[in-house]
Amino acid sequence: MNGKKMAHLVAGSFIAILAYFGWTLTSRSAYESAAYSVIQSDAMFEVREYPDLLMATTEMRFSTQGNDGSFSRLFSYISGANENNQKVAMTTPVFMDAESEGSPGQMGFVVPASVVANGAPVPSDGNVELRSRNGGRFAVIRFNGRLDDSTRRDAEQRLSQWMSTQGLTADSDAESAGYDPPWTPGPWRRNELLIRLK
Repeated sequence: MNGKKMAHLVAGSFIAILAYFGWTLTSRSAYESAAYSVIQSDAMFEVREYPDLLMATTEMRFSTQGNDGSFSRLFSYISGANENNQKVAMTTPVFMDAESEGSPGQMGFVVPASVVANGAPVPSDGNVELRSRNGGRFAVIRFNGRLDDSTRRDAEQRLSQWMSTQGLTADSDAESAGYDPPWTPGPWRRNELLIRLK
């Protein structure tokens, strides 16, 4: 192997190593995830029990996937835009409620349990608020790809059909959950749709 090919091989290997560690540090495995217990599992479907969660939330338009400034507002909060100038660790998933009957959608970051235990700092931005997400039992479908209106509708239809076969009754509209940074390729993205059960 000549020197030029060797240099290309070394450079390629170096880039691959950097990409791997960059992926590891920014992938979902690097973050705390909201706790839940699995009650029932059936391929891509689950029934889960969630505890009460505290969330930092803001209004969003679901179709924008955070490009309307909603993600930036929440990211600013965890970066220190709060009464204590306190940095708050990023968590997964990011919960998203679609707009309904003229009501705006909501995007929410889960506040880490350790921060909640010591008192979560109040947001500085009036468009961000802390609110409780009541715990309970949820039917869940997990799927890959880009989370948009089309994939959300398809997932909700499949989840509703599965719930019907299991004798499960919805108690609220569906909410979406995304686990990955925006730059994650579609096939490797983890998305979920959750429906609270009666």
